[in-house]
Amino acid sequence: MMEVVHVAPVRPLGPVRSQDRIEAIDILRGVAILGILIVNMGLFSMPEVIGHRSWSSLADEGAQRLILFTAQEKFKTLFSLLFGLGLAVQMMRAEARGVGFVPLYARRLGVLFLIGAMHFVFLWDGDILHDYALLGCVLLLFRHRSLDTLLIWAGVALAIPALLYSLTTASAITGRVSQPLATWAAYEIGTDNPGGAAETTRLYSQGTYADMVKTRAQEFPGDLLPDTDDAFVFAMFLLGLYAGRRKLFHDVSANRFLFRRVLGWGLGLGIAGNVVFAIGGAYDPTPGKVMENVGRLCLVIAAPALSFSYAAAIALLSQRTRWHRWLKPLAAVGRTALSNYLMQSVFCTVIFYGAGLALYGRVGPFSGLLLTFGIFLVQVPLSVWWLRRFQFGPIEWLWRSLTYWRLQPMRVRV
Repeated sequence: MMEVVHVAPVRPLGPVRSQDRIEAIDILRGVAILGILIVNMGLFSMPEVIGHRSWSSLADEGAQRLILFTAQEKFKTLFSLLFGLGLAVQMMRAEARGVGFVPLYARRLGVLFLIGAMHFVFLWDGDILHDYALLGCVLLLFRHRSLDTLLIWAGVALAIPALLYSLTTASAITGRVSQPLATWAAYEIGTDNPGGAAETTRLYSQGTYADMVKTRAQEFPGDLLPDTDDAFVFAMFLLGLYAGRRKLFHDVSANRFLFRRVLGWGLGLGIAGNVVFAIGGAYDPTPGKVMENVGRLCLVIAAPALSFSYAAAIALLSQRTRWHRWLKPLAAVGRTALSNYLMQSVFCTVIFYGAGLALYGRVGPFSGLLLTFGIFLVQVPLSVWWLRRFQFGPIEWLWRSLTYWRLQPMRVRV
């Protein structure tokens, strides 16, 4: 008589339940949301080219140097690292359940691209979501590569900005500028259109909302072109995938020794390199601007180093009872990171653009920093309050519903 074997049904893949989430990752994502706003505030409040200037006010100049040292590129690095780590976590969950991963993740990226495109056109042209969606498609090709291969390709990707910034540094020192290099450098920092800053100021301080939408819609196709920043972000994606595959944040206590080493080396390299960057100021490829170019070259390594030290320190502190209690509210911000990221754009466009308070070009770094913490101090308790009642942030709910092609339950089950 043939024995009947009962096979347990495969539970369909769905959104991560709150009890299955890795809290250290959510806390890090919440910290990244704050850091991203610290940097983006200068982009919301004025043309990027103006943001490269020196400030007459000691408070503004000090705030600008502080932002360059502590935040510029560091939290984008952290957010990118977490994106790659998220791919690994979702892939392992799918494999554990024996369900297909690539079609689902491809839909997830497609929805993210649409959200990012709408964010770009209707709110702010500094959107990173559509870039992440496109680079995420490339990252899928690396999902099963060996850990050593991930590290090698991360190094290759980092070598691209390192090479280009080495060339502009050499050009700044020698005074010899090739036309292709000058064209690329101008494109990178937005100085390829000399009248752009004045026109941007006019548009966003005095223009109508319809004018802004029309301009951003025209700019969007050009923003899809690859640039040096994409190589840097992709390197962080790969390192995040590496960390996720090694399950470093699944059990911080078991990896305490590694996190301490990352903290020590990250602080050493990060502080040294970022001091040079902060002294030099924002990147300027003009011949003779040696410190600006040396600083930007140092940042290719110094930004990830300091960012990784932030991640290691927060992961370690989250294991201590008192620190965990203080950091826990940031996990709520991290669980609703997409909603909070878009909420920041709503707040800032209302404050700075002509359709709102029209403060564009009038707020310096110091006031912008105070405004940043003011907005974030609203977002933290709001995120905690929301997640006591709902399972997802509103945009997270939309993202998941469109990804799984069915409405997700929203209310927290008591």
